[in-house]
Amino acid sequence: MNKIELLAPAGNLERLKVALAYGADAVYAGGDAFSLRVRAKNFSYEDLARGIEFTHSQGKKFYLTANVILHNDDIEDFIAFLKDANRLCPDGLILSDPGAFHLAKEFAPHIPIHISTQANNVNYETVNFWHRLGAQRVVLARELTLEDVKTIRKKTDPDLELEAFVHGAMCISYSGRCLLSSYMTGRESNAGDCAHPCRWNYTLEEEKRPGEHFPVFENQRGTFIFNSKDMCMIEHIPELINSGVTSFKIEGRVKTEYYVATVVGAYRRAIDAYLENPEGYRFNPEWKNELYKVSNRGYTTGFWLGNPKENGQEYENGGYIRNYDVAAVAKGAAGNGKTLFVQKNKLSLGDEVEVMAPNTAPFAFQITNMTDTEGNEISSVPHPMQEFILDLGRDLPEYSMLRKKN
Repeated sequence: MNKIELLAPAGNLERLKVALAYGADAVYAGGDAFSLRVRAKNFSYEDLARGIEFTHSQGKKFYLTANVILHNDDIEDFIAFLKDANRLCPDGLILSDPGAFHLAKEFAPHIPIHISTQANNVNYETVNFWHRLGAQRVVLARELTLEDVKTIRKKTDPDLELEAFVHGAMCISYSGRCLLSSYMTGRESNAGDCAHPCRWNYTLEEEKRPGEHFPVFENQRGTFIFNSKDMCMIEHIPELINSGVTSFKIEGRVKTEYYVATVVGAYRRAIDAYLENPEGYRFNPEWKNELYKVSNRGYTTGFWLGNPKENGQEYENGGYIRNYDVAAVAKGAAGNGKTLFVQKNKLSLGDEVEVMAPNTAPFAFQITNMTDTEGNEISSVPHPMQEFILDLGRDLPEYSMLRKKN
């Protein structure tokens, strides 16, 4: 069986480290420009260098995203970007623009090229076209079914890598090519600055009744007719693996460290369980329950199992569902089963929390004793960034987290 890569988003250096700690085989990240995520913190040149070095030190891979559609005024800056990338030596360069592809071949010739989903890769002839030009990997469009992917795998070179999104936000427009944001707000989605007007609520205005707005609603707050649920394929790991996809991609470069840790950890456990024992594999509902503990818009399987039609939309709410908050993040083990934490939200004695840690299934815990860093007993940690020590009966590594239901 081919090795399956779990590919996680890295919006900044800290999220990169969290993704790797919780089991990602590779991360993808963008620099200050050209990465289609203007509102992610992204990486400076120095952070890219540190991120790539750290990722490689863990024996894992770093893919650099540069999948914008270039305009004439972008060319010179993009060439400079490629020269920088060539010095940094990431494991792949994610592109969508044919001109960017051509320039990458000239100015970053040693970096493997991955073709972004933004290139609308929906058939095997397109995939073969990019492979003949020298692409090492093609990221498939979200609009494909499992059968579509199997056909592409069957009719393409087995050495070509196929990557596909398995979890995260969905766009109402074909492979993310949308003009709503640019038209309505001046923020261009195809340059990484989408305002997500598809999530807003709307009213109707009839042509001969200007100024009269008629609500079209599913509840008293309006309707959300473009508001797609998030993709979630954790219940279908065997089907994904057997489709021929070699890299499972999680969306979310603007998400938090907590989101990355939770989603990566859940998929890591599911993938490993199948690879360790395909014949005896059974889906564990706790893996999906974990995914309801991060912000989400409800879940759908996207187009993987066919057109979701009305089941793919969230009609009742335009925002995220968020039921848990991070209460503290570990700085590392303090010895003798104790862990040093930094407070993110108030904690008190008696609180019920859930403990997350790399390479460990989450577990419930009631706080019965806490001390400050001097060893003095305390009843609460009310101050942001306050350090404290908790005895959990085991040493927890850096990036372990305590979460609490809100």
